[in-house]
Amino acid sequence: MKPLLTAALLSLTLLSTPLLLAKETTPADPKVIKMATTTSTENSGLLQDILPTFETKTGYSVQVIAVGSGKALKMGEDGDVDVVLSHAPAAEKEFVAKGFGDQRYPVMYNDFIVLGPEADPAALKGSTTAPEAFGKIASKAALFISRGDDSGTHKKELTLWETAKLKPAGDWYREAGDGMEKVIQMAGELSAYTLADRGTWLSVADKSPLKVLHEGDKDLFNPYGIMAVSQTRYPDINHAGAQALIDWMVSAEGQQAIGEFKVNGTVLFTPNANTSTAH
Repeated sequence: MKPLLTAALLSLTLLSTPLLLAKETTPADPKVIKMATTTSTENSGLLQDILPTFETKTGYSVQVIAVGSGKALKMGEDGDVDVVLSHAPAAEKEFVAKGFGDQRYPVMYNDFIVLGPEADPAALKGSTTAPEAFGKIASKAALFISRGDDSGTHKKELTLWETAKLKPAGDWYREAGDGMEKVIQMAGELSAYTLADRGTWLSVADKSPLKVLHEGDKDLFNPYGIMAVSQTRYPDINHAGAQALIDWMVSAEGQQAIGEFKVNGTVLFTPNANTSTAH
């Protein structure tokens, strides 16, 4: 190769390398944060209420993708989003342990509840635990609508069946493959039982014929965590934006905004970023 041509190619390589690196390590829009989250934070109205404060303060814009927790974590695993807010603690810890996320930050909690028709044909009222209530539903073959979508609520439901030493199956057990609000609507129309997160329930309760038939036991605790997707695994994500959002969510200001969010005068989520209830 002629010396002049070699020098030209070398110069081109040296010039193009920084450009390629810059392209691979810079998010498409550094002011946009893509967040995958469970449907309950969207359906309840929480994110619409609190995120404008963060956006105004920082100049970031948050694009919310509301899916089940399982799908939200999968989007994080694939590098399709910058940050994940979900309510599936075991799966979240696995997400971090496998290197898909940097760290899990506790954000808030509420609880799950068992809903059903007011007539309560399986006689859930008076149950001591959720697995006991599920056992009554199964023994009566009373209609139960499952999220069936690998969401945090679906994962909790499967854990409760397992604790009850039952494998739900048959005509009485139906998997909707849909979000919480749709499943509550479906259960109401069919006079069926279902497991719901309290946040979504409080946001739709005035439109549903269902009643809360079991609540309050420790098996129904429902913690939420937030995690930035690993920049080591995906250099082109908006890691700075994700961390800015996390820092705000767990800050005194963010925690106060979460704690002050109400629907019909009722607080839906209890902030727990810096309390002994953090998990």
